[in-house]
Amino acid sequence: MSQGNKIAANGALSLPAVLIFASGHIPIAALVLAISVHLPRYFASHLGLSLTVVGAAFALVRFVDIPIDAAMGLAMDRTRTRFGRYRVWMAMGAPILMFALYMLLMSPEGVGQGYLFGWLLLMYVGYSGVYLSHLAWAGRIAPNYKERSRVFGAITGLGVVGAMAVLLIPVFLTSRGATDAESVQAMIWFIIGATAVTSMLVVLVSPERIAKDQATRFELKDYWALLTRPNILRLLAADLFVTLGPGWMAAIYLFYFTDSLGFTLAQANLLLMIYIAAGFAGAPLAAWLANKISKHRALMVNTTVYSLGLILLPTLPKGEFLIFGVAMFLVGAMAAGFTVMIRAITADIADEIRLESGREWMGLMYAMTTATSKLASAGSIILTFSVLAAVGYQAKEGATNTPEAIRGLELAYIIGPIFFVMVAGACFIGYRLTAERHAEIRRQLDEQDAVIDPAAALESLSGDTELSSLNRPS
Repeated sequence: MSQGNKIAANGALSLPAVLIFASGHIPIAALVLAISVHLPRYFASHLGLSLTVVGAAFALVRFVDIPIDAAMGLAMDRTRTRFGRYRVWMAMGAPILMFALYMLLMSPEGVGQGYLFGWLLLMYVGYSGVYLSHLAWAGRIAPNYKERSRVFGAITGLGVVGAMAVLLIPVFLTSRGATDAESVQAMIWFIIGATAVTSMLVVLVSPERIAKDQATRFELKDYWALLTRPNILRLLAADLFVTLGPGWMAAIYLFYFTDSLGFTLAQANLLLMIYIAAGFAGAPLAAWLANKISKHRALMVNTTVYSLGLILLPTLPKGEFLIFGVAMFLVGAMAAGFTVMIRAITADIADEIRLESGREWMGLMYAMTTATSKLASAGSIILTFSVLAAVGYQAKEGATNTPEAIRGLELAYIIGPIFFVMVAGACFIGYRLTAERHAEIRRQLDEQDAVIDPAAALESLSGDTELSSLNRPS
């Protein structure tokens, strides 16, 4: 293994090394936003598919995709090659994702549901290969407690770049006379290009160390036992609720900001951009706070401030863009912190389990949290729309809503997200995997790895003095 692929014993990487590794999340964040907002509408309007066909295809693919993620996470954790463990999966996933996106881009008009389902499924397989390997690799590239907050903060922050690009591409192109379809096609080309560039950078430059498993035989019951562990249950519940809260808010965001607060659609979209851009500040702030007071307490602070920000919204003067811009920045910054903390805590718990079981679980752990996030994202739409129907709100364009229905919309927008994110924070009451406890876990893991795989241990120790200039702590 080259010097550039070594990790210092204290886990520290230079800022350029962290940013290069974190850049792998740019196309992922761009794709997530494109899938949520633009791609379903593109297939329905440009390709002539019915909303029912498009909706069924996306729903079926996501349902099939969850067990694929779990299987892929297990396979990643069992992979051990001379090129790396998670590096190999990213190298395989990136071209699959790019090819599937290209085939979706080239979809002929009037294409059938089978074609759409097949290429969407392949796209999600490639997506999972890149996304899960990147998260699991992040947990290994930053083995110590504080460095993980820094790395996952950078990942979340650079993900904002991808999300903002997807928001700005149609604004820029339509101002120059491009059609909606051409704007979506430009988004897809951006994601393909960003996947090629960032995945190549991460695979060729970023270091990776593989810890050899102590246990050589595991049975199915060992995997089921994972779900009975208190820290796993805390994590999955927190991830479910912390995703459900913002997802609930996003599902009725445009309704609330236009029908209740009096903003135009263009103003509401600009405020949404401010919310997303706040991740640039919120992600590093969360990482800094986690290293001051611990990750689970930082998550509790984020959920509390986020809730207070939502409570503040109805008290602000309606239609005042600048005032709401400040409020949306605050709430968006806190929401970015949710992602940083959940991902970093996942890696810490994976270390705890590896010490006790003697086997790697990082890939499966991230597959599990990805599954809860997907369930929450889908559930948020079902729940919010059911609540709006129950309060009598009419979402149809041009419909006139009664004051009672608008009031119901307002209460739904505020109460739902506050309830869920506060439950997410409460999941970590009594959590004991602190920085001190994790430092002891890492010490024992290093000793264990040294016995099992002396060459890897010597490589890690020599990394302190033999790091390349890229990976030398500044």
